[in-house]
Amino acid sequence: MSLIEEIDKNRLPQHVAIIMDGNGRWAKAKGKDRSYGHQEGVVSVRKVVEAATTIGLKYLTVYTFSTENWNRPEAEVKALMSLLVSAIHRETPDLMKNNVRLMAIGNLDRLPEDAHATLLDCIKQTSANTGTTLVLALSYSSRWEITEAVRQLAVQVLEKKINPNDITETVVSDHLTTKGIPDPDLLIRTGGEKRISNFLLWQCSYAEFYFTDVFWPAFREEELYEAILYYQQRERRFGKTSEQLIL
Repeated sequence: MSLIEEIDKNRLPQHVAIIMDGNGRWAKAKGKDRSYGHQEGVVSVRKVVEAATTIGLKYLTVYTFSTENWNRPEAEVKALMSLLVSAIHRETPDLMKNNVRLMAIGNLDRLPEDAHATLLDCIKQTSANTGTTLVLALSYSSRWEITEAVRQLAVQVLEKKINPNDITETVVSDHLTTKGIPDPDLLIRTGGEKRISNFLLWQCSYAEFYFTDVFWPAFREEELYEAILYYQQRERRFGKTSEQLIL
């Protein structure tokens, strides 16, 4: 029996974010090259997106490529960018068929020209879709994002377009790359590590964290359902007491 039957569709997280970790270690354990792990990781993305649409998740964000990943060996970076282009080309028809809207956050200007153009074309093609929104975090890091927001606000203060006293949490949020996207309710990290690696630091203030030893290429539909069931067992207090929630 699938775990999907145990999920309460009325208590789904609105936004699930995933740190997809373990591609290289999974491939190494199988005696394969790291690139094989990345290729199978793409399959996991497809399966998880399909599962998200099946249960009705509104937002799914996947940590695809961090700003720190630019420091990896040049050959691996080139292979990842090539994989990104081919994956978007291949998956766009299915995104359309499944009514999935694609978005992207991060310093997208750093992407190679072909990857950038392919990404923007898919975003445009899927922009009218009304089902699950799939957000790719590409060339992204939270410290970069927050620094950029602070820089933009500082310029506006210097130009007297905004008063420092008017800078609120909402104003800061509106200057992040995630503007208009609800904060994650559930953050999943695969691969056994227990850290958030510079990912959505501002946005995950009240997210539930779910860590699993399963490497990303082995993380599929049932693993997503298990994480959502974990989320549904949590008591989300947002700073209040359990007694206040009952009242």
